Amino acid sequence: MNDIARTGDFTPEHTGTEKLEAFWMPFTANRQFKAAPRLIQRAEGMYYYTPDGRQVLDAQAGLWCVNAGHCRTPIVQAIAQAAGSLDFAPTFQMGHPMAFELAERLVALAGKPFNHVFFCNSGSEAVDSALKIALAYHRVRGEGQRTRFIGRERGYHGVGFGGISVGGIVGNRKMFGTMLPGVDHLPQTWNLKEQAFSRGQPQWGAHLADELERIVALHDASTIAAVIVEPVAGSAGVLVPPVGYLERLREITAKHGILLIFDEVITGFGRIGKPFGFQQLGVTPDLYTVAKGINSGTVPMGGVFAREGIYEAFMQGPQTAIEFAHGYTYSAHPLACAAALACLDVYRDEGLLTRAGELAGYWEDALHSLRGLPHVIDIRNIGLMGAVELAPRPGAAGARAFDVHVKAFFEENLLVRFTGDILALSPPLIVEKAQIDRIVDGLRRVLSKLD
Repeated sequence: MNDIARTGDFTPEHTGTEKLEAFWMPFTANRQFKAAPRLIQRAEGMYYYTPDGRQVLDAQAGLWCVNAGHCRTPIVQAIAQAAGSLDFAPTFQMGHPMAFELAERLVALAGKPFNHVFFCNSGSEAVDSALKIALAYHRVRGEGQRTRFIGRERGYHGVGFGGISVGGIVGNRKMFGTMLPGVDHLPQTWNLKEQAFSRGQPQWGAHLADELERIVALHDASTIAAVIVEPVAGSAGVLVPPVGYLERLREITAKHGILLIFDEVITGFGRIGKPFGFQQLGVTPDLYTVAKGINSGTVPMGGVFAREGIYEAFMQGPQTAIEFAHGYTYSAHPLACAAALACLDVYRDEGLLTRAGELAGYWEDALHSLRGLPHVIDIRNIGLMGAVELAPRPGAAGARAFDVHVKAFFEENLLVRFTGDILALSPPLIVEKAQIDRIVDGLRRVLSKLD
């Protein structure tokens, strides 16, 4: 691993509880947090550090994003250099060299049939961009009646109106009205009875993809623009696709002329064993979204990869015409591009994009050693993703996993993510076996005392 950047002259003032109120925190129980804050002040490698100096092992890669580890010197230096030489450049009717260099390197990493990437600033924006590309693609080809989208129950596709519409997590949808019209959902793929404690892809469940044929028959294929799924459903709790499931979705969408979109915001950039999840799982979509690991979470950035033929379909009409009326002020921001280029170098030089495959067996055995502990009803894994699912407390769904999250942070100096009563794990790709052991041993101690 390259040296860690150390910026010792930057030590933010400790935030007392009296200074917490103004920040309306996202996806947080604000009142609970501000009564007992869990603050982190700096980061280095595999660790966060609290204001009182505790070293906390990061078992969730920030938020699934810090794949190269925290504060890596080459990435930090690239950002600093960009900030001092090109702080901003528009990409509407203009360009800067790093944007084009990054796009070339990314499509080379993706390989055929992908030949273009559209930049944005987050996974949420990437999803909304992919949905718009799908709609516009059918329109420029003379099939503008294809306006429907098919998502999946328990799917997470960010928090834009497009993303929550095709997403299937009820808590993310219920407050926001009817959302986009013309959206249907496939059933989710997890089944406790049939799949509990599967290692890697479950053997049961490929037939769930056949529900797409029923949905197509209901709406007629000529009205459907795209199907969007996560190769591995991350935010819902690491729901690993059954063997043959994604292959069946690809077969059905291709038969009916429907685009298949993979949301690779979590699975992209080495999380499950190859640079992108579709490569590891052997199923090629038409479009796929990325963010998070594109520059190890250092500067907000996302993107949409398009297969051959999609970009080209737009390149019609007068050369002075804008072919796709969509974009963001910060698309291909210079700092984000600089960070991504440096991050790709780190990934390449340290073999991080395939490291999850090398550690997958050790990770799997370590996680499944927690089987049999109190309240553990399932353990799931693929690559360097994992989940431990707990039985909910009667009348208090989510409380048990939240308790683990808090106790792990304060008692074991361990940061783990929770969603409902699922503990979701995704350490940085630089994780060592001894650190995997520490993650699992810390969880074992907490779970053993859990009521």
